[in-house]
Formats: sequence, structure tokens, C-alpha cells
Amino acid sequence: MRRRAPEFRRPARRRLSDWIWWLLGIFVVAGLLLFVVHHHHQDRFGPPIRDKGLATEDIPYRSLNLTQELLSSTSFARQLADQMTLAKAYVVIAKEHSDLQLAWELSSQIRNCQRLLSQAAVRGKPITQEEAHPVVSRLAQLIYKAQDSHYDISTMIITLKNHAVALEERANAAIVQSAEFGQLAAEAMPRSLHCFNIKLTEEWFRDPALRKLADEHRNTPRLVDNNLYHFCIFSDNVLSTSVVVNSTVSNAEHPQQLVFHVVTDEVNYRAMVTWFLRNDFKGCTIEVRRIEEFSWLNGSYSPLVKQLSDARTQANYFMGGSIDQNGETKFGNSKFASLLNHLRFYIPQIHPLLEKVVFLDDDVVVQKDLTPLFSVELHGNVIGAVETCLESFHRFYKYLNFSNPLISSTFDPQACGWAFGMNIFDLIAWKKANVTAKYHYWQEQNADQMLWKTGILPPGLLAFYGLVEPLDRRWHVLGLGYDLDIDDRLIESAAVVHYNGNLKPWLKLAISRYKHLWNRYANSTHLYLKECISH
Repeated sequence: MRRRAPEFRRPARRRLSDWIWWLLGIFVVAGLLLFVVHHHHQDRFGPPIRDKGLATEDIPYRSLNLTQELLSSTSFARQLADQMTLAKAYVVIAKEHSDLQLAWELSSQIRNCQRLLSQAAVRGKPITQEEAHPVVSRLAQLIYKAQDSHYDISTMIITLKNHAVALEERANAAIVQSAEFGQLAAEAMPRSLHCFNIKLTEEWFRDPALRKLADEHRNTPRLVDNNLYHFCIFSDNVLSTSVVVNSTVSNAEHPQQLVFHVVTDEVNYRAMVTWFLRNDFKGCTIEVRRIEEFSWLNGSYSPLVKQLSDARTQANYFMGGSIDQNGETKFGNSKFASLLNHLRFYIPQIHPLLEKVVFLDDDVVVQKDLTPLFSVELHGNVIGAVETCLESFHRFYKYLNFSNPLISSTFDPQACGWAFGMNIFDLIAWKKANVTAKYHYWQEQNADQMLWKTGILPPGLLAFYGLVEPLDRRWHVLGLGYDLDIDDRLIESAAVVHYNGNLKPWLKLAISRYKHLWNRYANSTHLYLKECISH
């Protein structure tokens, strides 16, 4: 076979190797181009990388304290706030001078200031000069315009002073109104208690045996036995009276030796009798009487009864308030004028055969045995009471008008006050000192209400002056009807806790911290109470 010439084969091998090198070069160039394009694409669309320097600058903005900004003398927020305050004053003055256009323009810029401040608070960044400059400039122009309109600084001071006085008067009026509403709430009987009384009264009329049983209890010799322990309660509130009785007998060592003399009014008499006849109070004796039974309590005997028939006195007690000698408002409180509340000055007349009695208000809770109180030595005094002069405002000058010579010439203004609500009375010493006659004398002298305005403590301070035996403070702790911060240890050690004040424990506005002390003796499981409270 004929072989090809060598010079023919060698040129062909050189052309093939050239093509291979060209292809390899093209692939390399293409790969480089793809690599560059791919990285460029990532730089454009990949997640941005935050600069550490910028990140540290944003931290103060997110933690901006607007209050500090407003207090800073170099911040635009402080400048805006100052101008806004001044502008508000000029708005008031402009309106008083009937310049409504200026008032409108100022109000518009005030709203702009408020918007900038709120935006700064929301975004957490301070107000910049570019943002503040238009508002500050415009406000400055309007303030200069207001000053050119003769709203000078003296006019502003007088106007703002008048407005301050007006606001103070409105605030005082609101305080007076709030106190008056609180007084009304304290005096009003809750619907649940009213329902409770009605159900008890209905039971009285349904059951003739109750009336017969009530007549039998009125003649028991235990009512005048001085070897027993006698307690007086004057109240028109059935449930609160029940709590006083129940708490007293529950803590007594010998409850069968206790006798309770309850006096109420005609309206609540049947409900009161029904309740105490239908419930057992550990064998104690309970007498219920009506104030209407005391025929001797009339205008010819009692100055208070006579005064209450006077239209002017009725208006002061029942319709409105008055201002006392210290400039404090005293509200007309029907309970202060209630004869039930003043019966404590007639205990020897109500119980002429008794020698010693303990008087209890209907807003107290007894926590310990009170029978040792009858053994306390009174040293010839008429009344045993806890003094309240450790509180500086509980002295005679607080309750009585010492600008009247009849008071200032007879009594010491720094004499120590004492508490009604839990008192031991020696009725023999009472009759000897003729305390009721002294009470009548001071009531007559106060016919024009110039010695004191209202209340039962002022005439008590006068009638029992020099006849008070101080008791250990643990016998009687006061303030649970108004004081939120009584020491728990003081309450626990107290023989009697007193809800004096407007926040009575049977009201919804009672102080919840102390309410459980009262609730434990309220017999809330009784059918009538459960029905009335649920409705």
C-alpha cells in the first residue's frame, strides 16, 4: 500500500492543536466573565452590610429620652415647648380681647409644635433644626405681634393671676362637691340593706307569735340587774347593730351575762326586733325599744328637740353646709342632728335603774372580751374614754370656737380631745355631776351655732369636761373609716376597732383592707341577706 508523504501529514496535526488552544482560551475567558458577572450580581441584590460606625450612631436615637430633651437648654424641643407655653398664654389673652384671628394663628402653630414633639417621641430621634426652624420663626412672629397689640408682660401677669385664682376656686368647689357626695353616700342606706329591712318587717307582720314574744322579753328582770354587763346601742341600721352584738358576744368569756339595750326609730323597730328574736346570740339578753316611747324627750325638756323645730336650724343640719371658725367647710349631716345620735346624753334617763353601762356606736367591731372594762377604776369620773391628743389636731381648739369669750374663758384650747364610740359610763357619778343638765346648757348657748357648728363630740367635750378618765389606747382604735395606713399590729391588739368616717364597712366604698374584720360577724349566710345581696 502506498504511504502518504510526510510533508502532507505534519501540517494537519499542527492545525488541530491550534484549534484546541483557541477553544481552551475561549472557555477561560468566558469563565472569567461569568465569575465577574456573578459577584457583581451578589453585590447588587444581596443583603446589605451595615457599617459598624453607623450602627453605633443610631443607638442614642432609639433610646431618646424626650423628658431630658425638654429639660435641655440647647435642644429644639425645649425651645418649642417654651414658645408653646408662652403662645398658650397669649391665646387666652387674645380671646379675652376678641382678637380671634391672632388666637387662631397661635393655636395653629401650637398644634404644629405638639405634632413635632409627638413625632420625635415616636421615632426616638431629636428634633432637627430644619424641622424646628419654620415653626419657631412663625411663633416668634406671632408672639411679637401679640406684644405689639399691647399684651405686655404686666397684662399677662394680671390675666394669668386671675385665671389661677379662678382655677383654684374651681378646684376648691370640686373638693367641696366631692366631700358632699361622699357624705351623701355614707348616709344613704344601700339597696341591699333596705331590702333586708323590708323582708324582716314583712316577717313581723306575717307572724303574730313574734309580737307576743317581743312583749314577753320587755319584762325580763335581767334588763335591770346590775350584776350583769349592760351595753347601749342607738342605731337605725339592723345589720350593723347585729355585727356589734355578734362580735361582742363572740369574744366574751360569759356571753350569757351580757345585756344589750338597743334603741331605734319607729321605721326600723319591727325589723330590728324580728332579727334579734329570730337569731341566737349565745344566750345574751337583747332589748329593743323605740325612741318614740320616750315621751319625756320633747321640746320643753331637750333644747335639741326645740332647736330642731326651728326652720333655720333645720336648714343648716339637713340642707346645706357652713364654714367654721377655721375656714373649713362643715356639711349639714342629718346623723349629727338625729335624736338617736344624741341619746348618749340621756342614758341615765333611759335606764334609771342601771349603775354602769358601756356605750357602743353601731360602726364598731369588738375583738376582745369587754367585761373587764366594767372593772376599770374611773376615780370618781363619769366617763372612760381613749384620748386622741397624740394627734395634734384632736384638741379642743379644733372643735370649738375659742374666739367666743364664753368658750375661751372656761376651757383650755390645748385640752386633750377624746373619742366617742366605745365608752364606759358610771351613771351614779353622772347623776351626781348632772351631766345631762350641762349638755342642755351648752346646747342652749349654741342656739345660734356660734360655739360649734355640728357634731356630737363638741357638746360632749363641754358636758364631760373634767370628768373623763383616760383609757388605755388598746381599748379603742379609731380611723378604719378613713385612714388607709393604720398599723396592723395596732388593729390586732385593739379590743374595739371603730369605722368612724364616711367609708363604712357596709358600703361599697369601704376600705377593703379592713372590711374582713366586719364581714366575719355579719352573718352573710342568712337567707334574707343572700337574697338581697344577690339582687
